[in-house]
Amino acid sequence: MKYPSFTQENPPLALYALLATASSGFGQTFFVSIFGASLRHEFALSNSAYGLIYGIATLCSAALLIRMGALADHWALTRVTTLALVLLACGCVVLGLATHWTVLVLGFLFIRLGGQAMLTHLGMTVAGRYFHLGRGRIMALTAAGFPLAEAILPAGAGFIMAQNWWGGWRLPWFGAAFFLLLVVLPLLFWLARGAQHPAHMHSTDSAATPDSLSRAQVLRDPGFYILLPATLAAPFSVTALMFHQSTIGELRGWSLEMIATSLSCFALGHFVSLFAAGPLIDRLGAQRSLPLVLLPMGCGMLVLAFSATDWTPYLYLGLVGTTMGGSGAAGGALWPERYGTRHIGAIRSLAQATLVFSTALAPFLGGYLLDTSASATVFALALGAGIALSIVLVFFAPARMRIRV
Repeated sequence: MKYPSFTQENPPLALYALLATASSGFGQTFFVSIFGASLRHEFALSNSAYGLIYGIATLCSAALLIRMGALADHWALTRVTTLALVLLACGCVVLGLATHWTVLVLGFLFIRLGGQAMLTHLGMTVAGRYFHLGRGRIMALTAAGFPLAEAILPAGAGFIMAQNWWGGWRLPWFGAAFFLLLVVLPLLFWLARGAQHPAHMHSTDSAATPDSLSRAQVLRDPGFYILLPATLAAPFSVTALMFHQSTIGELRGWSLEMIATSLSCFALGHFVSLFAAGPLIDRLGAQRSLPLVLLPMGCGMLVLAFSATDWTPYLYLGLVGTTMGGSGAAGGALWPERYGTRHIGAIRSLAQATLVFSTALAPFLGGYLLDTSASATVFALALGAGIALSIVLVFFAPARMRIRV
């Protein structure tokens, strides 16, 4: 079987990275949002109370990831993969069995930690650690797992719920747990079986020595803090937009059917942009690519702010999706490009935890803006201003920090 040239370093691990990010979808907001109305009705929760529960669980998962993410540098890939998938599957079971709203906190914590946090972290870490040639295209392939999950998982869960089978909204969670343990876990375990242990790569991998920085050294690099907002701008903005999409639609007079169909433009833009993002990153480097990939989302916010026609949601969500593809690939390639791969698990866990923290705040801050302004224009301009600021900051970041010995 002939594999694409940029995966030749390790084809099984290239597929592992793609499937890991796709499997993280069971713990992502776009999947959980399908159950929002059912959970609020079942447990008599207001919108703000439901958002608070979800935010608390997400914040806790971000804190735990800082500690657990470093396991990718010290444990065999098969072992840490098993941990992530078992956490995610347990969270699905807990949500399926929930009889009180307090149980939702534990269920959300497990699926956010095992899915959004750990599996995303593992997919990107594997792509950064085990691939050095064509890293941008490998990162783009890995990031393709997200639009793949966006296209399949919510639709699958919605179809099951629409059939009114036994269990109602609980059935998709049980099905997800079985699928993760009986299909995804054995498949990822098989793909990761030949992965070299991270501890054994130090003496043989020239890309990991001697220029690799530790997490403590990275925390002393001003460039890390200058570049971090650019890696957070897209996921923060998309979480705020998706979580409050129905409110934006009400303010603009868009029907639920229009909003639902326009999300296909988001997924399409997300997927198609990955084909351009990989070669762009390999050509220019991740740091120089970041401002370019953020531009479409900035333009999308201007479209949302100053247009309210029937084509607006399709255009602005398509532009936002375009940035999500490029931002995911560039953000994933940035840290190994800048800091090496020896400690990439610890470094990425810090960046990923910050990302998870930002996505926990996004629904609350976005809701506050909408509550106080009652304006989609103000909401869009605020997000656009944050994106513009993050683009400007990239140009002030030093190219590379060198280790002082």
